[in-house]
Amino acid sequence: MYVKGVGMTRFGVEDLTASSMVFEAACKALGDANMSMDNIDAVVVSTTDGLKNSEMQRHYPSLLCSLFKKKMPVIRIPAVCGGGGAAFWSALRLKYNNILVVAGEKLLSTTSQKITDDILQAAERVWEQHEGLLFPVQNALIAQQHMLKHSTTEKDLALVAYKNHLNAAKNPKARFYKKNIKLSHIRKSPIVASPFRLMDCSVSVNGAAAVVISNEKSDIKVIGSALNTESLPTFEREDMTTFTACKLAGETAYKQAGITPDELDVVEVHDAFTILELMAYEDLGFCKKGEGKELIRSGKTFIDGKLPVNTSGGLKAKGHPISATGLAQIVEIVEQLRGKSGERQVKNAKLGLAQNTGGAGGTVSVHIFKNTADYGEA
Repeated sequence: MYVKGVGMTRFGVEDLTASSMVFEAACKALGDANMSMDNIDAVVVSTTDGLKNSEMQRHYPSLLCSLFKKKMPVIRIPAVCGGGGAAFWSALRLKYNNILVVAGEKLLSTTSQKITDDILQAAERVWEQHEGLLFPVQNALIAQQHMLKHSTTEKDLALVAYKNHLNAAKNPKARFYKKNIKLSHIRKSPIVASPFRLMDCSVSVNGAAAVVISNEKSDIKVIGSALNTESLPTFEREDMTTFTACKLAGETAYKQAGITPDELDVVEVHDAFTILELMAYEDLGFCKKGEGKELIRSGKTFIDGKLPVNTSGGLKAKGHPISATGLAQIVEIVEQLRGKSGERQVKNAKLGLAQNTGGAGGTVSVHIFKNTADYGEA
């Protein structure tokens, strides 16, 4: 399948309804594809279950039929933070010619406590929810283990945040667009759950993203698509510093694409917390286990490095509207491969990867994209 069009709203605090943001992102993707809803055979949508805001709507497929004024097959794929990637993976496996994949979330219409309570439902119910093991705490425990086993430091985590803020400052769609965040500010921000400081954590935003895929040839081809899962309770895992689902999905996607990790030109990974970006370096094969810190220290994953990662600003600084995140990653990769990323443009980008995660590594999707025009295939 090919990507025909992409679109997204700005990720921020704008007081728009979730439906209006989904509609905006979809219209932008359709416009980019030179299509209308008349050309679309089916829609795959991802939204989060149980958000206690004024727009809670579980029967979203029917709502989209009303929104787009068209009766058509609509499938909803909920996978919390991994929903966008899971929806894209699902859409690629449907037998339709043209499919719209869309996701959107309005998180900031309620209190921080309610958002926290809602997101906690994605954790294991009997033990982790009961003990109040919030995601910052859960991932802080993972970070502590990584530090103990691999000598990763708080400064390494801060460098991840700093890099992603540098990128977001140049991204008009990012929450921290034009915000000058210094490394010293990151390292002095309040502690949330040791070793995490406030600036190690992604920021909740309102936003939506959409992608149109087609079996008709276009400039961007999906050459690898994989999804895997692992045990929801983190205490059941052999090694907390490795997301096995990520490793397996990455290996499958590379095999499908017929490439190795060192052939990639640009990457978006799921940096809900700074440690997760370093772990993604390792699990996706950019370096050996425990050497993620060396990549960030060397500058290799900065925008002018050998393998730029999270050129959009990532979840950390672009923002994290839960289900829309995975599709926004794909939007960034497609625009990079098309040479349309402005100040953030990676030179000669031809192969890109997007990795999206739900929960603490519970569901992971990996997609690889190729600019076929640069290879003379379009």
